[in-house]
Amino acid sequence: MSKKDTSTTLLATNRRLRHDYAIIDTLECGIELYGGEVKSIRSALLNFADSYVQIRQGEMYIMNMHIAPYRFASSQDASNPLRPRRLLAHSQEIARLHRRVREKGLTLVPLDFHTRRALIKVTVALCRGKQQHDKREDIKTRDTVREMQREATQR
Repeated sequence: MSKKDTSTTLLATNRRLRHDYAIIDTLECGIELYGGEVKSIRSALLNFADSYVQIRQGEMYIMNMHIAPYRFASSQDASNPLRPRRLLAHSQEIARLHRRVREKGLTLVPLDFHTRRALIKVTVALCRGKQQHDKREDIKTRDTVREMQREATQR
């Protein structure tokens, strides 16, 4: 019996998210897709820069995510590229995130899309928006760390 393949392949990531939000917690979820949508995501034909996750009736949905229709798909089941897509997670995890989202200033957003054992997964991040001074502080910290590394390599 062979080992299970646990390798992951990053398909798409939201790099701007780490700049605009402070990430508090993350959760890996499955996503309910139609056949052509899977092919489009694997081809990186998606845009989730302005998307967010909403919890309704004990289920999580990713909203405002655009997946381009796969042009070779035989059926047009997913004719609406902006339709809400259900995220698959345990009910206890959904309930825990729902309690935390009700706190002031917290939101759920998709962080990245990747494959795990040939399945497409979404990393959902529980975030708090950063203020302008927080962003400046992060940039200042990053610059000082770079300077220290630069000086250490010159010695």
